[in-house]
Order: sequence, then structure tokens, then C-alpha cells
Amino acid sequence: MNKYWMLVASKNHVLRGVQEGFAQACHGKVHPLKRMNIGDGIIYYSPKLEFEKNIPCQEFAAIGYVTGNEVYSFDMGNGFVPSRRNIQYLNAQPVSIKSLVEKLHFTTDKKHWGYKFRFGAFEISKADFVYIATAMQAHLD
Repeated sequence: MNKYWMLVASKNHVLRGVQEGFAQACHGKVHPLKRMNIGDGIIYYSPKLEFEKNIPCQEFAAIGYVTGNEVYSFDMGNGFVPSRRNIQYLNAQPVSIKSLVEKLHFTTDKKHWGYKFRFGAFEISKADFVYIATAMQAHLD
């Protein structure tokens, strides 16, 4: 039984992961990635464009499936060694969350919908995954 996950990262970081075929979560922590299994779906939400700047983005930026068996460490230099998981990303178009908030099950408080994203990684329903995937024009297999 596959699960579905929402990960949160700035868009510039998400795009690097898409280009190189990996996911990181919660500033490189291992635990969110260990909860995932091969075939699980992931969606990245980007609250801002760049990690280093406070420019809002508020869109679902990437979608894919877990492909790698293991969580692994990757030395990015300067003592930063985040955990990663291999992902097969789908061709998709980024989409603003604002038009989707009302129908998402995980945004139970529609007025304060951004609160849930503070966790950095959390499980979502298959219905929410499919709804967002459709909005992103991703073709699910």
C-alpha cells in the first residue's frame, strides 16, 4: 500500500533535486525519508523562490515517486551532509496553492492553510495527491 507525502523546500532547492533525481527533507534530516518506501508519491510545496531570500512562491513545484531502496548521505561541503532519497520526477507544471486550498483535505483550517507546511514533511491522502497531480498536469501511472 503506497503512501503519499508532502515535502517543503524553496523552489531553487526543489529544482536542484529534480535535475539530479533526489529528495531531501527538513534541512537534510533522515527521519522523514526513512518513513518512505519505493513507489510512494511525493509532492514538493515551495513557500518561497529561494532559500536565501524571502520572495514568496506558494506553489506546488514538483511531483514524483520514490525509487531508491535506501536513504543515503551526501557531502555538500562545509560540514553539511544531508540525507537523500532517489526520486523519479514526473513532467509537471508548477501550480499555485491558492486555487487549490479549498478542496485539499490536509488544509483543515482554510484561513490558516500554511500552518501544516511548518512541519516540513507530512503524509497526505491519495485523493489530495491525485488532485494536486491533476492540477500540475502530471500523468500518473
